[in-house]
Amino acid sequence: MKFDPIAAATEPAQKPKPGPLPPAERVGFAIAGLGRLAGEEVIPAFGECRRSRIAALVSGSPEKAAAVGKSLGLGTSALYDYESFDRIADDPSVQVVYVITPNALHKDLVIRAARAKKHVLCEKPMATSSADAREMIEACDRAGVKLMIAYRSQYQKHHRRLLGDMRSGRFGTIKMIEAVNVQAQGDVRQWRLRKALAGGGSLPDIGLYCLNEARFLTGEEPVEISAQIYSTPGDPRFAEVEESVAFTLRFPSGVLASCSTSYGAHKSQHLLVNGERGWARMDKAFAYRGQALHIGSVENGAEVVETVGVEVTNQFADEIDHMAQCVLEGRVPRTPGQEGLQDHVLMEAIYEAARTGQTVKLGPGGALDATRGPPLGEPG
Repeated sequence: MKFDPIAAATEPAQKPKPGPLPPAERVGFAIAGLGRLAGEEVIPAFGECRRSRIAALVSGSPEKAAAVGKSLGLGTSALYDYESFDRIADDPSVQVVYVITPNALHKDLVIRAARAKKHVLCEKPMATSSADAREMIEACDRAGVKLMIAYRSQYQKHHRRLLGDMRSGRFGTIKMIEAVNVQAQGDVRQWRLRKALAGGGSLPDIGLYCLNEARFLTGEEPVEISAQIYSTPGDPRFAEVEESVAFTLRFPSGVLASCSTSYGAHKSQHLLVNGERGWARMDKAFAYRGQALHIGSVENGAEVVETVGVEVTNQFADEIDHMAQCVLEGRVPRTPGQEGLQDHVLMEAIYEAARTGQTVKLGPGGALDATRGPPLGEPG
């Protein structure tokens, strides 16, 4: 529906939003893995989606699947366990499988979903090694299905606004990026502290946001990496995985990105970009909500700091609907499997740099945004 404007011409223009698709026309998703992220963030986000709906659930717990399925109005035929997962090939209501299991379980489910001719949205990190990531990409390519990695920050509107300002030259030549993502882990029994399931500690879980953000904002790939790792001796949380990682990336343009992550420090998530003509700081940069973008520059000889007004939407819903749009329109996702693979290659270089104490030199940076699909367009 279209409505005539009621505000005066002096007011900001209101952009009409496309209406949601009818339920029967939305892309059906099977949620594979009903852990905390799925239950607290992903499933509720479907209530704000315009192109997507939940069509099935996959869980190793029949009781959990039944309870969640009942709350969503799903019948028992839409509930799968991991043993019966392959019969999803015969379920026409499911077009996409959203894999939200522990990291080490991603590969198997992605390959099985591809074999069932279902498109895949996979949580980050996409695997536990670059070798596994390559197998996942190859399986989806062979099956002719799309593979998208859930880098939610690339779909979040504050991050997209910052990207636009940087690419427009607002800050001049970018010199430095600082990204910090730390949090204190508690229960030593959780799967994120088990190397066999997680693949590593703070780096692949929360440090990955810092790594991916630096690549996303510059559009470049680093040519050099240096790193240090430290874990508190005797702390049972870090018997198998690392506690803290600090790493520096040098990009072809000369940008230096300083990134820090830890499982042993009080939660802090911030991002700082320094350019020759200004700076940008994002508070709660990698949080599920609450981002705030501040920009500093000189105007008429005085330092001016602006808090940028950005529309607040659910970043999970934006990400999910992007995948649905790609399915509906035959588009390449903005964050395809190649994006996840490149982060695994670079994380392996970070571990190598920390192990040897030597700077790891990589190949030339290549084309801008070489591992990404088409741009999303202006946020809003």
